[in-house]
Formats: sequence, structure tokens, C-alpha cells
Amino acid sequence: MSSLRILVGVKRVVDSAVKVRVNSAQTGVETGNIKHSMNPFDEIAVEEAVRLREKHGQEVVKEIIALSCGPAKAQETLRTALAMGADRAIHVKTDAELEPLSVAKLFSKVVGEEKPDLVILGKQVIDDDANQTGQMLAGLLGWPQATFASKVDIKDRVLEVVREVDGGLETVSSSLPAIVTTDLRLNEPRYASLPNIMKAKKKPLKVVSPEDLGVEIRSRLQTLKVTEPAKRQGGKLVGSVDELLDKLRNEAKVL
Repeated sequence: MSSLRILVGVKRVVDSAVKVRVNSAQTGVETGNIKHSMNPFDEIAVEEAVRLREKHGQEVVKEIIALSCGPAKAQETLRTALAMGADRAIHVKTDAELEPLSVAKLFSKVVGEEKPDLVILGKQVIDDDANQTGQMLAGLLGWPQATFASKVDIKDRVLEVVREVDGGLETVSSSLPAIVTTDLRLNEPRYASLPNIMKAKKKPLKVVSPEDLGVEIRSRLQTLKVTEPAKRQGGKLVGSVDELLDKLRNEAKVL
């Protein structure tokens, strides 16, 4: 099998362990002085790229490139990807609020320049939960896609993916190049070791702008107001099944 180049997308988001709260202007969640980290599904994507190289060898998976679009602090996330095993990174630097279509367009331009054989993305990011970028990128490129992957392998330049679907598991195969989006059970991402964190500081990180790529960032959606959900009422103890059914019918209105 000829050598492959893998492009992996990563995004800096509010850490999944942080309890988010709405900001005072009610325009979004509070992000100031809040711990940020790599999107969990993107961690899985980076891990899978590294595992493919560990399985098939450096001769087969020639290079792993990490790509992120966002503000200057996104470089911290890229350095994490480099510490996990990526070889180099590309940062599309912009302070604009990015919607999935804009991200997909930026990725498609980088794909055109870097010519990867496989693009691996997290199936969604935990800030907007859009679950659209991978599918949009496949549409823009005209590439086959395998979403919600729980197992990935490459044999003789044929991509084999086990997908998680409502009815269970589905196995699909396609030629390369292709797009894969990762599901939660694909793997368990590794922790970056201190030596690898130090090595990551010396790995190449290229910074470009949307203008360099010829992509106009345009927002199609406007957030009018963000509010916290109403507090849940406490549960009630019932003494019998009949009492439960009565409350479901007359109070919960579900029967």
C-alpha cells in the first residue's frame, strides 16, 4: 500500500468538565477565565490517526497534519495534537465566529493544498453540537464519507469503517480519499507525555488567514438570546401504581 497522508481537525472548546453558564449579556455562554481544551471527539480523531500509523507503520501513514480554525489560543490545542503524535499543524487564524459551512470551506481549501488521502474529524463539537462540518466538507470535495465511526481500518487503499446507527452497527467501505467522523466509542485517547509535550513545541506550526485561503467568512445565523433552562421541579413519591397513573394523566399530561 502506498504512503498516506492524514489530515485531522481539532477545535478549542470549553472543557467538558466545566459547568457552563450564560454570560451577563445573554449572547452565549461565559468563556472568560474558563478552562478550555480540545473537543473530546477531536481527541478521538487525533488518537485514531496515530493508531493507524502505529498499526500500519510510518511507511504507510507517512504524515499526520492537525488543522484548527479559530483565535490565537487555538494554537494551544494544536500543540496538544502535536504532543499526541501529529507531525505538524496548520492554524487558520481568525477571531470571527465560525459556522460549520465556513469551517468546511476553510478545510476544503487546506485539503486542496495539502492533498491528504484521509480526513478525520470529530462527529461534532460540544459547544454548538452542530454535527455538520464533516458532511459539508465531503459535499464540497465530492468525497465519500463514513460518519459516526466506531472502528476504522485501511486495507490496500480501501477504507473500512464500522458505523454506529440507530439499529446497531453498519460496515461500509470506500476508496480513498475520504472523510471520516469519529464517534465516542472508537477509542480512548492517550494522555500526552511530558517529553512529547516538549517535543511538540519544536514541531512546525503554520499560520494562515481565511484571506490567504480565499474564503470569505460570513455568518448566516444570528443568536438573538441565550437563557438557561428552567430549573427542574423536585420529584414526588407516590403510594401506588394507580396514584402514579393518575398523576401522569392529570399533572404530567403524558397519558
